[in-house]
Amino acid sequence: MGLERWRWRWLGMRFLFLVLVAFAFLESGTPASGGWELSGHPALEEEEQCTVDRRANLTYAEFIHQYAFSKPVILQRLTNNSLFQDLCSKEKLLAEFGDFRIRLSTANTFSYQKVDLSFHDYVEQLLQPQDPNSLGNDTLYFFGDNNFTEWGGLFQHYSPPPFRLLGTTAAYSFGIAGAGSGVPFHWHGPGYSEVIFGRKVLYFPDRWWHATLNLDTSVFISTFLG
Repeated sequence: MGLERWRWRWLGMRFLFLVLVAFAFLESGTPASGGWELSGHPALEEEEQCTVDRRANLTYAEFIHQYAFSKPVILQRLTNNSLFQDLCSKEKLLAEFGDFRIRLSTANTFSYQKVDLSFHDYVEQLLQPQDPNSLGNDTLYFFGDNNFTEWGGLFQHYSPPPFRLLGTTAAYSFGIAGAGSGVPFHWHGPGYSEVIFGRKVLYFPDRWWHATLNLDTSVFISTFLG
C-alpha cells in the first residue's frame, strides 16, 4: 500500500483508499446494526492507522482553506441523521421498498454490467459477504442508479453535509453492499460519502484517486457536487 501510494504521487496523481465500516450509533434508538448482518469475511480487518484527518466542529472557512481543493477529511458531528438512519433499518427498508425494482452494478471501475431485480431479492439472496479474492466483474451490488421518484420520500429525510462548493449542486447516490464488496481505484468530482450506521462523513476533493472496501454489510449515501 505504501509503495503504491508513492508510485501514484510520483506520477502526479492523488489517491485515497476508503474503508466503509458500520459502527454503532445508538442515539437514534435503532439497534446498532439496524438489523443488517455485520459479520464480514474473516480475512477483512480494519487497519489500525488511518492517515486521513478527522475533524469535529470544522468551520466552513477551515474546510475551504484546508481541505476543499487539496485533500480528504473525515468530518465528525457535522449533521444529525438519526431519523434517516432509523428509516434505513433492514426491516423498514424491506417494508417500504421490498417490491421495488432496483438496478445493481458490477464492482469494477466503470460498472460495466447492470442487473435489475427486486430490492427484496437483492437483500435476501445476494447481500452476503464476498470472497476478497473474487473479481469486481463477479460482484453485484446496489449503489447509485436510484429511482428518485420511488426513493425520493426516503431521501428527503437525509441531511447532507452543509459545506458546498461555489457553483455546484448536490446529487445523491444511495447504496447497500455486502462485506468484501467495493470499487477499485477510480476518480470523479468532489463530494461526500457517509456510512449511515456510522459516525463519519468523508469528503473527497475533485479527481482524488480512491477505492472503496466494505468491511461489513454497509448502508451508505454519497453526495456528489457537480
